[in-house]
Amino acid sequence: MSVEQLVKDICQEARRAARRLAVLPTGVKNQTLLALAQALEQNAATLQEANAKDLAAGREAGMPAAMLDRLTLSDKVIASMAQGLREVAALPDPVGEVTGMARRPNGLLVGRQRIPLGVIGFIYESRPNVTVDAAGLCLKSGNAVVLKGGKEALNSNLALAQIIGRVLEENGAPQGAVRVIPTTDRAATTALLKQDELVDVNIPRGGESLIRFVANNSSIPVLKHYKGVCHLYVDQSADHDMAVNIAINAKCQRPGVCNALETMLVHAAEAEEFLPRAAQALMDQGVEIRGCPRTLALAPSATAAVEEDWPAEFLDLILAVKVVDSLEEAMEHIARYGSQHTEAIVTSDYARSQRFINGVDSSLVLVNASTRFNDGGELGLGAEIGINTSKLHAFGPMGLAELTTTKFIAYGDGQVRP
Repeated sequence: MSVEQLVKDICQEARRAARRLAVLPTGVKNQTLLALAQALEQNAATLQEANAKDLAAGREAGMPAAMLDRLTLSDKVIASMAQGLREVAALPDPVGEVTGMARRPNGLLVGRQRIPLGVIGFIYESRPNVTVDAAGLCLKSGNAVVLKGGKEALNSNLALAQIIGRVLEENGAPQGAVRVIPTTDRAATTALLKQDELVDVNIPRGGESLIRFVANNSSIPVLKHYKGVCHLYVDQSADHDMAVNIAINAKCQRPGVCNALETMLVHAAEAEEFLPRAAQALMDQGVEIRGCPRTLALAPSATAAVEEDWPAEFLDLILAVKVVDSLEEAMEHIARYGSQHTEAIVTSDYARSQRFINGVDSSLVLVNASTRFNDGGELGLGAEIGINTSKLHAFGPMGLAELTTTKFIAYGDGQVRP
């Protein structure tokens, strides 16, 4: 069988499963999610055995530390996967919700009913925990999902697929609801992107090159973000202790993820006191500072920033730093170099925080908090299938509600159109 036929067969099975999922009772979906959480915990050793093969191959291939971190199924990651499923099970089921019912002048009662998107193609890299996030969210929202992971996580994803398939069958859910494409052949990705008669939307999650490949080659609508160039703006009258703590958390906790801090902007009124302290604290954590001329004057150990540093997603312990003269200049810098992903302000002035919130066009704008909070779990979605910065059909982390749409429904008593 050709790769193209394999992918088509999987997508056809997913389409059949999607019809059953759309009307699957909430209780069955929740029961399946809870059973899957338990199965992951019970099979942790099996999963880690498969994951060890992927990690060994990654190290041999010279995979960067940040990607190895994303690839690892540690005890903590498996526990987090299981907890995420339990949180999704506890969330209200959006499918079937009816809103906006209103009586038209002709007596027709018109409203909207929330329904699944259908079949989701999910293309992603090096994060096998995302396999479970996607499976759980799609199952609860009534969508079938076809998963195309990267070659670096194939053993891990196939082990997860076996567990997921078994749990689906044991709990009365269609097995075709969650399918992992079992090949590393890149032709499989291209084939998935062309299944416009079977797949309703493609969602890529990974590096910018993967996402651009999907966006450029898909004949199906794509929900995506290219990169996360996240900013922290330290405003006039900011609390310096708070700003340092936020900067360290946003940059250093996990520098290889899309919601990590990449650029810090500092109001000139705070720079002389704040920057030497903040720069030293960051460098003590191993961060390389790339600063503008005014930053270099206050933090001599920094290196000079170049134009390419301002729009860069470093995904590493590197931080671009710039001194600005006003809130407006900070917002202009973000508009020019940002990626509409995540921006934060540290300020003690409510009015200025509101100007920042209203003036910055990003999927999450935070006041006095780390950029690392742009995450479905942290924002109360239970989990996320990705973060969308293209605004259609969602903006920001995509949880249950974002994986559904609405259709119109109408009740009449014999009305005909004149």
